[in-house]
Amino acid sequence: MILRIVKMEFKSESVSAFDALFKQVHAKIEAMPGCSRVQILKGIDNPCLRTTLSWWERPEDLEAYRRSELFGQVWPETKAMFQSSPVAWSTDWP
Repeated sequence: MILRIVKMEFKSESVSAFDALFKQVHAKIEAMPGCSRVQILKGIDNPCLRTTLSWWERPEDLEAYRRSELFGQVWPETKAMFQSSPVAWSTDWP
């Protein structure tokens, strides 16, 4: 299993729009084949910071999601709200 971590900083005027978008797609992402869980963390010192955590059975499942129609709709909308470039990485999850 792998854990995908994506740290994103949003424009202050876009934070609530991203939170609403995430609420809309959260269950759809979790329903993707190989995804077992998705969480979002909110920054304490920086209210514009969001970090998503998603657990995937296999790297191929994550890649299939990244090539999916859902990702193709959500990611461009999300990218337009960024204050700075996101930082993403994957790690083994025991």
